[in-house]
Amino acid sequence: MSVTVSWKAAGYALVSPSEMAKADRLAVEGGVPSADLMEAAGRAVADLAAETMSARRASGPIVVLAGPGNNGGDGFVSARYLREWGFDCAVMTLGDQASMKGDAALMRDRFDGPVIEAAPDALADAAMIIDALFGAGLNKPLEGMAAELVDAANESRAIRIAVDLPSGLCGATGQVRGSCFRADATVTFFAPKPGHILAPGRFLCGGQDHLHVADIGIKDAILAKTGANTYLNDPGLWGLDYPHAGPTSHKYVRGHLLVLGGREPALGACRLASIAALRVGGGLVTLAAPSETYPIQAGALTDVLVRRIDSNFGFLGILADPRIAVTLLGPGAGIGEKTAELAIRALESGRNVVLDADALSSFAGRLDALAVQNKADVVLTPHEGEFARLFGDLDPNEDRLGAARKAAKRVGGIVVLKGVSTVIAAPDGRAAINANAPAWLSVGGTGDVLSGMIAGLMVQGMPAFEAACAAVWLHGEAAMGIGPGMIASDLLDAIPSVLP
Repeated sequence: MSVTVSWKAAGYALVSPSEMAKADRLAVEGGVPSADLMEAAGRAVADLAAETMSARRASGPIVVLAGPGNNGGDGFVSARYLREWGFDCAVMTLGDQASMKGDAALMRDRFDGPVIEAAPDALADAAMIIDALFGAGLNKPLEGMAAELVDAANESRAIRIAVDLPSGLCGATGQVRGSCFRADATVTFFAPKPGHILAPGRFLCGGQDHLHVADIGIKDAILAKTGANTYLNDPGLWGLDYPHAGPTSHKYVRGHLLVLGGREPALGACRLASIAALRVGGGLVTLAAPSETYPIQAGALTDVLVRRIDSNFGFLGILADPRIAVTLLGPGAGIGEKTAELAIRALESGRNVVLDADALSSFAGRLDALAVQNKADVVLTPHEGEFARLFGDLDPNEDRLGAARKAAKRVGGIVVLKGVSTVIAAPDGRAAINANAPAWLSVGGTGDVLSGMIAGLMVQGMPAFEAACAAVWLHGEAAMGIGPGMIASDLLDAIPSVLP
């Protein structure tokens, strides 16, 4: 009976609310009646509601909160099916039913069950509450009776299901607009929205395992016509580009990476990055260590080549080796002009470059210098503090996806904006949102491991965007396998178990 499917089965593209509106319009122009789309959407909601009531052995009244627009129309359809299947279901309307238009009004008229006026107190005894108030169309904070209904629903002990998006959640950014319905599960249509994946939206939708995508009759071919270029980060996105060692591979085929060594007290950062690059398949890693730390690094590293440098000229001398394909600068390198100069010179050499940590902070207030010198692929891996120092006018707390995209275009390279919802953005507009990183990744040194993994995949010839996406996902999977109590060095031994 169910027409809902796992969201991954629907593909890895994410559509913004405006792109979804375009998909609806193109489907109608292609001959699918808009009323049929609404009918299928409401049926999908009813399917999940019925299955959930059965799985939880729940009984009692179901209340559908119906708004004045198309989301409310979906709600009326779901209520009609639930009553046909024997459930005690009523619709609680927000606003004047007479204001409903088009398909929503049609579905209202087809419903012959009880319709009650908005009353927050009436939700206290509900076994299930279905939120069909606003969905993706909302562009302002909830207020008045809408906010009161949502707050009452959240305070109830009922099972909560959201139609399309929890009311109060922005589908484009995942940010909350005032009050927000906290769903145990969410049914969306055609494809997920960025707001389903970006925190805090991901948690308000019920989590990834409780996000369902319904096939409502929009053909897959329409996706390409929407202009969507945002994706869930998953092996399905980058797996075809992943570098696998062949039977005739040797260390130089698998690539030679140069890492700038760190200084006290952050000597371990560059070691973590260097070993991580080898763990993902890099053929050779050379660590260029300042003279004062060379004995420590040479004694600590058995799988990494350690070269002594006394100045920037020494580093550039090593960089002159034509076999070096990628340079990683930043972990423990120190903030200042010398680090920025090395980054610029590395880019001028035509080598692909990964910039992390201190290298990023060294370009605070002078990002134009980096962008101008960018003659190769560059990947920046800022956490939110470093992002603010580099791109002070962009606020990821307002629009994380949009901020990362603008930053990537500005610098002309890949930006990996790290956090609960890591976003990987390319200057051509592509972006991927990661959703598999556990909370215990938030300890010192894990970012150094990530930068090494990105560089280690790039050095094998993986394109920069795909390499960044793959490294971020593998980083999260490795951490998931370790569990709470993890420290950064634990990731190094865990990486091989998650490689494709």
